[in-house]
Amino acid sequence: MASRTTTEQAFQAIVIDDEGRVCADIPESACQQEPGNFFKHVGALALTKSADGLVDPKLVLSWLMTALGAPVALIGLLVPVREAGALLPQLVTAGYLRTLPRRKWAWAAGSAVQGLAAVAIGIIAISLTGAAAGWAIVLALAVLALARSVCSVCYKDVLGKTIDKSRRGTATGLAGSIAAVTVIVYALALSFQLVDRMALVTGGLFLAGGAWIASGLLFATLKERKGATDGGKNALKEALRNFTYLRDDPQLVRFILTRGLLTATALAPPFMIAVGSEAGEGYDRLGFLVLASALASLLSSFVWGRLSDRSSRKVLVFSALVAAIILAATSWLAFAGSLTGGYLLPLLLFGLMIAYQGVRLGRATHLVDMANADSRAAYTALSNTVIGILLLAGGLFSLVASWFGGAVVLAVMAGMSGLAIVAAWGLEEVQGG
Repeated sequence: MASRTTTEQAFQAIVIDDEGRVCADIPESACQQEPGNFFKHVGALALTKSADGLVDPKLVLSWLMTALGAPVALIGLLVPVREAGALLPQLVTAGYLRTLPRRKWAWAAGSAVQGLAAVAIGIIAISLTGAAAGWAIVLALAVLALARSVCSVCYKDVLGKTIDKSRRGTATGLAGSIAAVTVIVYALALSFQLVDRMALVTGGLFLAGGAWIASGLLFATLKERKGATDGGKNALKEALRNFTYLRDDPQLVRFILTRGLLTATALAPPFMIAVGSEAGEGYDRLGFLVLASALASLLSSFVWGRLSDRSSRKVLVFSALVAAIILAATSWLAFAGSLTGGYLLPLLLFGLMIAYQGVRLGRATHLVDMANADSRAAYTALSNTVIGILLLAGGLFSLVASWFGGAVVLAVMAGMSGLAIVAAWGLEEVQGG
């Protein structure tokens, strides 16, 4: 009882407003279990987000493959494989996962597989070099991405059943802030080379593997009530049926459009690093770039999460505005030949990552709150599949960069973010009433 009281008090201190706790869209039985579930969500997500920072394809894995002598073409596959591989399978897998009345088990299994894949990358790093290392890492990352796709489909459904809509953004934002502390320590070690950089990167991969496995074990202890399982008998048929939501729900279409335009925040960092390298700010600043990304998460995740609980629409609008400003500034500085000065690139990346965190938290909270219990899994899978296709097509930006330069790509992405402001502005307020 004392432990429960402590949990309740901590929960109250973090999420309760003056008017007291009210559960608007989860049953009373789930509401009573919410404090314990809240901290399990925070703990599991903090572990996975920490692991994400230690196995960041945009920064860490790109540096690792460069150090191992992998071909540049394989390095260019990292972000598309990681992002599209985590999203594209979801439209099909959602049908199978819908047959599970409690989907925490699928999430836990997916997290464990991600951990094993991270360990595999660590083993590759100490045993292979050149093209062999490159292909092996890309393959292991593909397995990690597929496991992540299972987690992504399940998570929003479990979150919607266990945490009330007024506190979901707070849970995810708090987890992001906690994870950022881990990544900051890691980045500081990289920045000042307290340990050999290759040893530190390799050790980080094994640590990430352990974090993912621990996260799965913790998530499995959630108190999750049984959910609906209809529509999960024929995965392909159900997947095709999900496209009817695009015809029937214009707000879903607008949401996917907004999210699609904001993929610029995920695709831009490699091109920022590319234009920085041309100006003499290369991967030797790996630690400072990772630090900038982690600090952005630490300082903004909880704030974005709390704001998302009040208006995820406004969070998406503001995030798009910040991204447009940062990307436009980076492009202009690159064109002007002024992207120098040691810490200018990490500073710009810091600003973009603040926007990126807002996009992640805003879109996740908006999607969960705009859908009901019956459509949430389908909305998630449909949205993620469409975005996965767009991210895969985002590989065309590499061709544009090779023809016209990275500065042009960043200018285009600034324009995409500007259009996202308009698209997000037309979204409905889903947290009201």
